Amino acid sequence: MSQIIPYNRNLAIEYATKWALSKNPRFFNFDKLGGDCTNFVSQSLLAGKCIMNYTKTFGWFYTSSNNYSPSWTGVNFLYNFLTSNKMIGPFANDIDMDNIEVGDIVQLNFKNDTLFEHSLVITDISYPINYSNILICSHTFNRLNEPLSSIKFARTRFLHIMGSYK
Repeated sequence: MSQIIPYNRNLAIEYATKWALSKNPRFFNFDKLGGDCTNFVSQSLLAGKCIMNYTKTFGWFYTSSNNYSPSWTGVNFLYNFLTSNKMIGPFANDIDMDNIEVGDIVQLNFKNDTLFEHSLVITDISYPINYSNILICSHTFNRLNEPLSSIKFARTRFLHIMGSYK
């Protein structure tokens, strides 16, 4: 069995709040290629001590604007990677809103169809847990510690980051 590295939620949140309103020059800005939201979420996971999986096509990695996995930048690819990963790299459970923690990921569906279009990092939670009491950071539509309720969406799904396989 692979060793599990704990996810450092505090480091992920520090990263997300530092870079929410600007772009880290170490990473390409995907805004003009469909959006930068999942790239930003992946950067936050990396900052939280998640380990890259360099498997072509089905891994989770970024080395340059010309060499990255679909899961690094694609909303649904990230979901599929995180919820099915059993090898090196981060893994997550699809959970309900009542079980989220800071540092977890929320993905939004705008059209009430089968595809989710936006990924965000949860940076704070107040009680009772509801969309107004969940603060998020994101790219594409740059947001710093804004309530999830400030965004119009049809559906949500929450990903609880469990750690990273080494």
